[in-house]
Amino acid sequence: MNYKNILITSENGISQITINRPSKLNALNVATIQELHDAFQSLDENHETQVIILTGEGEKAFVAGADISEFANFSIEEGAQLSQQGQELLFNYVENLKTPVIAAVNGFALGGGLELAMSCHFRIASDNAKMGLPETSLGVIPGYGGTQRLPQLIGKGRAMELIMTAGMIDAETAKNYGLVNHVVPQAQLLEFTKGIATKILRNSPVAIGKAIKAINDNYKDGVDGFKTEIKNFGKCFGTEDFKEGTTAFLEKRKAVFTGK
Repeated sequence: MNYKNILITSENGISQITINRPSKLNALNVATIQELHDAFQSLDENHETQVIILTGEGEKAFVAGADISEFANFSIEEGAQLSQQGQELLFNYVENLKTPVIAAVNGFALGGGLELAMSCHFRIASDNAKMGLPETSLGVIPGYGGTQRLPQLIGKGRAMELIMTAGMIDAETAKNYGLVNHVVPQAQLLEFTKGIATKILRNSPVAIGKAIKAINDNYKDGVDGFKTEIKNFGKCFGTEDFKEGTTAFLEKRKAVFTGK
């Protein structure tokens, strides 16, 4: 598939999606959101891809926000529809993907950019990265899950302050808050992220997918994550990966998982 706004490379089980709108600081528009959905769907269905890395083109920005020009004149109904469609098509979709998604935050991650990074399963930042949700300075609130995921990651009080002040935090502060897992020099960001992805590749893809589901269910209203864990733990016993993993352990060799 040909894309206008993103680039995709794949090697050794790791696929990288790069948002490629550097002249717009990789800002999200409707077309880019659709392309990202299509790319994630395609890679998730491709058994050769076991880890996805998401990053932005250039050295300035991961995603500097949404393309404000697209919605500046929207009505109430159009604004609500924009938020709902975006959440369903991309942000919630990425969060619930069975393939692990790592955000390599290589610069500004603001507004929809930070919301996109937060929808990934975890985040690694370059030391020049800056993060924030500045929507209240535009007279609006975060609409792609920011009011929900940010408190989950850094706590209610810090999220309230960050959203109310429309401020930015640097990479080290984001790490201290628990928003990102690691901070590395920008030149080492992708290499470091691929190193973690390689560690993930050693483990069972089917088990990882079920773990993602169980962890996410803990944060969903009306869903008992413990019950999901019990159910998915049991399901693992019926997989080829479980048989291979336990046999390899007993035979004192490395397991060769097939994701089945």
